[in-house]
Amino acid sequence: MAVVVLDTNVLVAALLRGGGSARRVLRACLLEAYRPVLGPALLAECEDVLARSELFADSVLTAKERGDLFDGFLHRCRWVELFYAWRPNLPDEADNHLIELAVAAQADAIVTRNVRDVARGELKFPSLKVLTPEQCLEVFPCPP
Repeated sequence: MAVVVLDTNVLVAALLRGGGSARRVLRACLLEAYRPVLGPALLAECEDVLARSELFADSVLTAKERGDLFDGFLHRCRWVELFYAWRPNLPDEADNHLIELAVAAQADAIVTRNVRDVARGELKFPSLKVLTPEQCLEVFPCPP
């Protein structure tokens, strides 16, 4: 089972109308085809973004349904404490926590819509893949 860090932008895309491959990745996490990991910074970011009602104006889910789905996702996540900050120096400083979490969790991949920036850190981890949801589904096939 692939261990993945699911970036907040993938979670948001999965909850919007036409979630496509992001929704399939989230479903794979809920069905335990992938093992998502979560740490303090990513949890705080997810909670902050999911609380923005204007972002989900086009969502087919109510706020309660989104909350219930997120709770289900949290129950599938493995909690990872971070004890060392790697500081990979990504173009967006706010994304560094994704690499740090992935390294601490020994994750197979970070799944993000922001591959270009997340993969451009000065500090490289050759065994860590940075994938779009579509690439994730190709590299780590799971039931539809």
